[in-house]
Amino acid sequence: MAQQPEPTAPFHAVQHALRVLESVARHHGGVTGEELARETDLPMERLTPMLRMLRREGYVDEAADGVFAVGRTLLLLGSAAREKALADKLQRHLEELRDTLGAAVYLSRYVDGEVRITQCAHGPDTPKVNEWVDFRSAAHASAVGKCLLTQLDHNGRQDHLARHKTARFTSRTITDEKVLFSRLDHQPSTVPVLDLQEYAVGTVCAAVPIAAGKTVGCLALSLPIERAHRLRQAAETLNRRAAPLALSLTF
Repeated sequence: MAQQPEPTAPFHAVQHALRVLESVARHHGGVTGEELARETDLPMERLTPMLRMLRREGYVDEAADGVFAVGRTLLLLGSAAREKALADKLQRHLEELRDTLGAAVYLSRYVDGEVRITQCAHGPDTPKVNEWVDFRSAAHASAVGKCLLTQLDHNGRQDHLARHKTARFTSRTITDEKVLFSRLDHQPSTVPVLDLQEYAVGTVCAAVPIAAGKTVGCLALSLPIERAHRLRQAAETLNRRAAPLALSLTF
C-alpha cells in the first residue's frame, strides 16, 4: 500500500494539527487513532500522515499498542522554558531545510509594522543574501517582504509603503505601487512568492507564508544566480515543509 503524503498546505495543516493535539491533550491516559478520527472529524487517510508528522516533531508519542499521548515537545513549549525551546526547535528546522535545499533559509515576521528576519540558517556553501539595503526598507522588492505584504489588508500595505517608499534597487524592481498592489492581490496563497534579482543583482529568492493565528510570517530561501535553475523546485519543497514551523509558531 502506498504511503500517504504528509500535509502540505501550511494553514490547513496547522488547523488540523491543533484539533488533533487538543484531542490528545484531553485524554490523559492516551487515545487511539480511531478515537482521534471520530473526535476531530478527520478521515484516517488525512489523520495518519498528520500523526506521523506530529510524532516526528515530538508533539505526540505513540505507545506499542497504538495509543497516542502528549509528547516532549508539547510539554516543553508549554513550560517556563518555552522561548528557548521554541527558538531552538525553529533553528533546527531551518538548518535541516538548509541542508535539504542547499540554500540559505530564513524565518521572517511582520512585527510592529516592520519586516524582521528573526532567524536564519546559512553556511559556506549556502551564503545568505548580502543585506545591502535594510530589509525593512525593501519589502516591495524582496520575496520575504512581498510574502509578508500579501498577508496584510489594503490599508496595512498602504501604511507600510507610506513609511517605506518603493525605491529602485535593480532594473527588475517594481516601483509602481499600483502594479505592486495588483501583483500582491493576484498572488495565490499556495504559490511561493519569487524575487528574481529584484532586491539584489546576482540573487534569487522564494518565500511562502506561514501565518499562524495573528502571526504574519514567512519562510524563505535564497540562491546565487548561478543556481537559479533550482529555485522553483526548491520553493516547492519549502512550501511542503512549512507546516511544522507554522505549527511551532502557534504556541
